[in-house]
Amino acid sequence: LQILGNVSEFQRVVNVLQEGVDFDIDVNASVFETNIRVVGGLLSAHLLSKKAGVEVEVGWPCSGPLLRMAEEAARKLLPAFQTPTGMPYGTVNLLHGVNPGETPVTCTAGIGTFIVEFATLSHLTGDPVFEDVARKALKALWKNRSDIGLVGNHIDVITAKWVAQDAGIGAGVDSYFEYLVKGAILLQDKELMSMFLEYNKAIKNYTKFDDWYLWVQMYKGTVSMPVFQSLEAYWPGLQSLIGDVDNAMRTFLNYYTVWKQFGGLPEFYNIPQGYTVDKREGYPLRPELIESAMYLYRATRDPTLLELGRDAVESIEKISKVDCGFATIKDLRDHRLDNRMESFFLAETVKYLYLLFDPDNFIHNDGSVFDVVTTPYGECVLNAGGYVFNTEAHPIDPAALHCCRKRKEEQWEVEDLLREFYSVKKNKKFALKRASDYGERESAKDASSEKGGEKTNSKKSSHSLLSCPSQSFNSKLAVLGQVFLDNT
Repeated sequence: LQILGNVSEFQRVVNVLQEGVDFDIDVNASVFETNIRVVGGLLSAHLLSKKAGVEVEVGWPCSGPLLRMAEEAARKLLPAFQTPTGMPYGTVNLLHGVNPGETPVTCTAGIGTFIVEFATLSHLTGDPVFEDVARKALKALWKNRSDIGLVGNHIDVITAKWVAQDAGIGAGVDSYFEYLVKGAILLQDKELMSMFLEYNKAIKNYTKFDDWYLWVQMYKGTVSMPVFQSLEAYWPGLQSLIGDVDNAMRTFLNYYTVWKQFGGLPEFYNIPQGYTVDKREGYPLRPELIESAMYLYRATRDPTLLELGRDAVESIEKISKVDCGFATIKDLRDHRLDNRMESFFLAETVKYLYLLFDPDNFIHNDGSVFDVVTTPYGECVLNAGGYVFNTEAHPIDPAALHCCRKRKEEQWEVEDLLREFYSVKKNKKFALKRASDYGERESAKDASSEKGGEKTNSKKSSHSLLSCPSQSFNSKLAVLGQVFLDNT
């Protein structure tokens, strides 16, 4: 719906959601899955609702029924983060919080895949708690990496002891790396990017062999599993986002050879043997290779990537299509089908295929067009491009995160004044000194604002952050599609 623009259907869904969704139910839910699907889906739909023709309320994008539902759903997940390490439990009960007997063992991806949704939520609502817990979880994983710079597959969130010590880029770890990069792009955060780049060095040093990535022991770097997992196919797309296009293309072509061998990617592929792994021969129509093709095509325009897209469409149509949908391939060796269709097929696979072949889609906007939206906090620019997809392919407009900043600053100023007031009551001499300091800080802040205002005279760039991977990371994206450098 987000991509195809079926306005009437989108409006109908929004109308149903506006009637209210009860999250106070006695059910156990995956913290990871609820975030990427429910919270991420609601945030994306909220930000795209006006473009889809839905009538939005006054104050949008800083308010709205879908945003309120996203916040309510995310608050149900917060009890999972109340651990000594800040790393969340994998499962939470939506009514009672974390069950007393809940296992403390969580996969790495289940800990490090929150910053995109939770930071967006914090910026739009003005409540920093969501971004704070997501950052704390990311930093806890970083703190507990091995001496050679790798993270394992599963960790105890109470003791921070690694339970599964296999290190790689695939299942159980994948979206942790993805969110370091996407979080850095979304928030223009150098710390997150530097963390990923350090991991990337260790990954190249210990897991990369002939443009394949294997699984190794996280402390020793010795190979533990010489296999390629289909979930790892997101990696070339991630490499393209940091400008490592040449390595990305070489790895992508390795994965593409596996696709052509079977008409899809098996869940596991034994690299030395060049064949599937026993009991891992299935292909549930995963999106990762097509996702990488879309990113790489935007960066290179290499027609080989369109060939993969064509192959994918023809293969899915030929071996997967059934009367009521598209079925999972149970075994790629003989193309037997399973009686199921995964939700990510529609949420991601079809969407990335569509975007691969639709160069003029608004998602690919390079900042040449945009919308100016009037909010109670002033004008803000939206839909200028540079969309960041969460790991379930729900697009987030990075410009929207700046629309509600004024409300946050006003909230912090009120809190400062309250602290000032109570400080006056306790110690007048100290309060007078604080008041002077406060004035100096405000003067400095005003000077900084004036200096920032001068930047609007800079020349407009003809490139966007996503379509120009060689652009330095410390470039800043500003309003009206203009890109400014630190030394401007």
